[in-house]
Amino acid sequence: MGEARADRRLAAILAVDVADYSHLMGHDEEGTVAAVKSVFSSLLDPEIELHRGRVFKVMGDGVLVEFASAVDAVRCAIGIQRAVGSYNAERPDERKIQFRIGVNVGDIIHDGGDIFGDGVNIAARVQALAEPGTICLSEYAYQQIHGKVTADMSELGEHYLKNIARSVRVYCVYPDGAPADLPAPLQTALPLPDKPSVAVMSFANLSGDPEQEYFADGMAEEIITALSRCHSLFVIARNSSFVYKSKPMDVRQVGRELGVRYVLEGSVRRAGDRLRFTGQLIEAVSGAHIWADRFEGETSDVFALQDRFSESVVAAMEPRLQLAEMERIKRKPADNLNAYDHLLRAQQHIYEWTPEGIEAAMRCLEQALALDPNYALAMGTLANCYASRRFQGWGKDYRAEAIEGLRLARRATELGKDDGEVLWKAGNSIWHLAMDGQKARELVYRSLQLNPNSAIALTIAGWVENTQGHPDKALELLERAQRLSPRDPRMFIMTSAVAYAYYLRDEFHEAVTWAEKSLADNPRMASALWFLAASLGKLGEKEKAAAVIAEVLRMEPQLTLSSLRARTMYAREDVWLKTADGLRLAGMPE
Repeated sequence: MGEARADRRLAAILAVDVADYSHLMGHDEEGTVAAVKSVFSSLLDPEIELHRGRVFKVMGDGVLVEFASAVDAVRCAIGIQRAVGSYNAERPDERKIQFRIGVNVGDIIHDGGDIFGDGVNIAARVQALAEPGTICLSEYAYQQIHGKVTADMSELGEHYLKNIARSVRVYCVYPDGAPADLPAPLQTALPLPDKPSVAVMSFANLSGDPEQEYFADGMAEEIITALSRCHSLFVIARNSSFVYKSKPMDVRQVGRELGVRYVLEGSVRRAGDRLRFTGQLIEAVSGAHIWADRFEGETSDVFALQDRFSESVVAAMEPRLQLAEMERIKRKPADNLNAYDHLLRAQQHIYEWTPEGIEAAMRCLEQALALDPNYALAMGTLANCYASRRFQGWGKDYRAEAIEGLRLARRATELGKDDGEVLWKAGNSIWHLAMDGQKARELVYRSLQLNPNSAIALTIAGWVENTQGHPDKALELLERAQRLSPRDPRMFIMTSAVAYAYYLRDEFHEAVTWAEKSLADNPRMASALWFLAASLGKLGEKEKAAAVIAEVLRMEPQLTLSSLRARTMYAREDVWLKTADGLRLAGMPE
């Protein structure tokens, strides 16, 4: 006879877990074990039997129960929580037994008396989100019981659960009534915008001096103003985020009530003549820390210090938010993406900095534009992909790609004339594809007027200044970019530009150092290889220079000085001739 086939069916799964079990065991191991056993047998078992449930797994601190009906499962959960609440009424706090409960309805596999599948896993993950004494439901469980079970409920928003591919919307049931501090109008979570959303909370004054309160508030307001210049962010206004001032705050509740994915907290401390600012960026759904830093200075220079903190927070947050968003989108099913999601996936491919990565990014951007034909940022990013392909030598038909890239860049500029990110991308594209350094410079500096703390816009401005023969100005811009975003994922673009600035200043040893830094971050950065080879050529390091040229030609076998000149953007002929001289000495073919 063959093996028995596993039985697959739809069921409601209830997961129960003892809250703070490890703490209780540490306080009184034997007493806790006895109390939990007593509660299970005297309180849980009768409720489960009453509501026609079947226990299929028992752990030391929890049980998993199967029900044919979601209504039965939730009524059972409410009965358990109310019974345990009565049981705890006469026990001291350190000996109270409290439960977290989760309920899900889903497909399960029944095999040999045990049950498996996502239906079970989601119930267990949802249970972990519940506060002691409450019940968390998956969206499908909520749909099954809505209007059939009488209890206070609130929506907790979308959650990404461990080992579950898709996000799950979660609801909370309060068996003894919703807490008083849960505002009635906000019991349903606000929907999240289709771009990174952040609330900047009022900063804590840790100085012990009430006079510093205004300064802490001013610090947070400066950051709100600076972040609001970034069109890629959705920033909550001060009047909304400051309502939590001086109140106990749960970032998950703030995220639900304000409809944001991220929360920025901060503090100000004054000690003698020193001031210290701290900031931390938190993902509201999970409570995970995305970024944290601190800044110190003299009180005599307080406003300069305030400006530096504000610009550093903004510059550091922007790439951190983008990386966090890309991690989030990895967990989202491909058939459930909107235009913004496709843009994020494109950015992820661009960071790979390979021919295949850029091509994959372009497909994502085309999908974004199919969904939203007037999406300026997707347009500018796609134009920039054409520019990157030309710069790196990865293009297929430079003339056709230049025409299409320029069309996209010009249209993006019309649609996104007040968006700094759109403008620097359009400027960079026009610079590479039309070799119009003057127009590129105009757009990039307009971008910096809109968002002066954009490290990547400063970097592109530095590149433009280099090719116009202004390496000192370029270094000033590039040093500021690095200070604003010292851990930027695009650092190899910055350091390659720094290498070129030193090359143009005839500081060839410095140029070698910076080119090597760029290549350490990204060995495929073509310009870093060019400037390393040219600098070594100028230094008379013929063997080393020849080895670098060999690597350049391995990446792009048909490259010559004349073909490089035809596709690169030098506003001044003397700047190109100086570059070509070093490459010629290194052994690049004419």
